[in-house]
Amino acid sequence: MNDKTGKIKIKKKSQAGDIWRRFLKNKTAVLGLVIFSIIMLTAIFADLIIPYDKGITQNILERLQGPSAAHWFGTDNFGRDIFTRVVHGSRNSLLVGIGAVAIGITVGGLLGSVAGFYGGKIDSVIGRIMDTIMSIPLMLLVLSLVTALGNSLINVLLAMMIANIPQYVRIVRAAILSVVGQDYIEAARACGTSDFAIIVKHVIPNAVGPIIVQATMAVGTMILNAAGISFLGMGIQPPTPEWGSMLNEGKQFMTMYPYIVVFPGIAIGLTALALNLMGDGLRDALDPKLKD
Repeated sequence: MNDKTGKIKIKKKSQAGDIWRRFLKNKTAVLGLVIFSIIMLTAIFADLIIPYDKGITQNILERLQGPSAAHWFGTDNFGRDIFTRVVHGSRNSLLVGIGAVAIGITVGGLLGSVAGFYGGKIDSVIGRIMDTIMSIPLMLLVLSLVTALGNSLINVLLAMMIANIPQYVRIVRAAILSVVGQDYIEAARACGTSDFAIIVKHVIPNAVGPIIVQATMAVGTMILNAAGISFLGMGIQPPTPEWGSMLNEGKQFMTMYPYIVVFPGIAIGLTALALNLMGDGLRDALDPKLKD
């Protein structure tokens, strides 16, 4: 029994190690991981990087100054340091992107598990609700929800989460339908294992690979969508720093002072690019057909 358990553990570790080694062989995926790690660390330690300002302090005497030793990214029309706002704004942008995907995975994974495991009317009801949500363009749905709920970080996060649920319901449901009739599922039922335990311990793990890949790419999409909503003036409101709202505030000055929108734009682009590179690398690493 101990030997068998040990072999299983070794096999699992070996499988994870194989996936990691295949991921490391993809140089662009590693580059994406490095870039995203730097952005994440910047967001986490923003208060240590720039402890004296949150990017909301105005100084009209220093407004619209170009990049310099004193202000690396220049200042905006209110005299606020753009580098400070980009650093502290990373928290809000990443919070919306990662938070929406994390909650979407949790809720969508549960609904997809229930739909695929039980089937029948439950599957039909959940499926029709998800189809209804997906029939509405994502940006239109999010804008409508934010308009109805009000402009705030929590409401933007909630709207993004609702719009993000259907894709995970579909992914998990498809993965579960492929394993729900397998012998080990029937054996677990015969042993008296509860449906909840079967779903959590045996069914959902089979959908982990596709979910990780989809989630990695979806975070970048959510960050871009959140920036787009803020750019339209419907998302996180000034003076709270957020990359999309920084673009919205700086658009009227971009002809004469392009640096106001260039740096937050680069932050958005780099984050989305890094996540897409990571997603491609994970997809290849998790694909059993690409094993060496």
